Amino acid sequence: MLKFVTIGRDMPEKRAADARNHDFHEIYAEFARDKAREQASRCSQCGVPYCQSHCPLHNNIPDWLRLTAEGRVREAYELSQQTNTFPEICGRICPQDRLCEGNCVIEQAGHGTVTIGAVEKYLTDTAWDEGWVEPIVPAAERAESVGIIGAGPGGLAAADMLRRAGVKVTVYDRHDRAGGLMTYGIPGFKLEKDVVLRRNRQLEEAGVEFLLNCDVGRDIGFDEMCARHDAVLIATGVYKSRELQAPGAGAAGVVRAIDYLTASNRKCFGDDVPAYDSGELNAEGKRVVVIGGGDTAMDCVRTAIRQGAVSVKCLYRRDRDNMPGSQREVTNAEEEGVVFEWLSAPKGFVGDPVRLVKVQQMRLGPPDATGRRSPEPIEGAERDEPAELVIKALGFEPEDLPTLWGQDDLAVTRWGTIRAEYTTGRTAMDGVYAVGDIVRGASLVVWAIRDGRDTAAAILEDFNARQAVAAE
Repeated sequence: MLKFVTIGRDMPEKRAADARNHDFHEIYAEFARDKAREQASRCSQCGVPYCQSHCPLHNNIPDWLRLTAEGRVREAYELSQQTNTFPEICGRICPQDRLCEGNCVIEQAGHGTVTIGAVEKYLTDTAWDEGWVEPIVPAAERAESVGIIGAGPGGLAAADMLRRAGVKVTVYDRHDRAGGLMTYGIPGFKLEKDVVLRRNRQLEEAGVEFLLNCDVGRDIGFDEMCARHDAVLIATGVYKSRELQAPGAGAAGVVRAIDYLTASNRKCFGDDVPAYDSGELNAEGKRVVVIGGGDTAMDCVRTAIRQGAVSVKCLYRRDRDNMPGSQREVTNAEEEGVVFEWLSAPKGFVGDPVRLVKVQQMRLGPPDATGRRSPEPIEGAERDEPAELVIKALGFEPEDLPTLWGQDDLAVTRWGTIRAEYTTGRTAMDGVYAVGDIVRGASLVVWAIRDGRDTAAAILEDFNARQAVAAE
């Protein structure tokens, strides 16, 4: 260990932009065993590991880096999966530059961070290849059952832990494949779908029942679910897109990011997607403008490049240093030909179908309540940006679940998210829990996994408490 002074930081080989921007395969190659050992050996083995404390799952990063460096790869994998249900997924899509790697001590000292995400991906992919990922087999079956609404990362992480404890688990989801945004939101060049589907198969083989194409509130009532199960876990995520209030925003050719990304991912699965085939949700041959600066916007611009757009521009109302998306993703997008127009905001749209975006130039004013400098328009600084496809990637809000499900007792916050206890997911309704984005707002996959694991533990604790009372 401690070789960061003599060994430089190195990432897995990245495919050249002109080779990768025509397909949806992942852009990074795998670490080879020797390279993984080399890069893991750069860890300084901090007495206070900031990488671990800044990981939402508090993964034992220094320990499994040491095991990797020593060639004890299976032990390293087993340690990594003790705290993370889907380490190979986090290794691919976590914004390590903002979390573990961004807080690496040797990075602060100028030596370049340890490539934690790439090693994490290597460990679990190797485990799958070598057959080290064992089937989920409960030591004993329990009588209780749990219904989980939503097959995204939070719901699946909870399903995994509950099934390992012997609980009967049924997952309800409105889509025809499990995985949530991991399946239909995140493009394949960041997360190839086989990686998600094999985890789904593992859960199915363990006895988790998936009821897909099932929309709670329409195909099954919430009260009926509560009657079927001893506990219900809400893990719906947030899918309601924030709308843009500007003249012409309802024109044809101005589309929502979630619709655009879902159509693209379905097409990659080989599904029949009429809206894609008609050109409505297809960037081929078009000048594309994406509005937003988060990771969803980065997914959209890079997808448009791969679909054969004539040009792709991203409008963001703040500057590069103040954008919420991953800087690594911005760099990848720029390499692939995306142009970023910083300090730019849409003022309106011309044409139906759209043919122009009226762009307002911005500047950064005083900080707002969050501490970020507020964007404000520069009077008279406007321009027209030609576009045949405009994608709105402005973030997501929760659906009005109490109204949709007829549950006035389901308490929500002033933002519309479900009000639930921190770390346990317990809501005001007895036997009803909630996790992930529907509680914390649009967030990261790793936080949903953390919530799912914590709440599964709380559900088991409540089941055991009931059993103890019944036995008295």
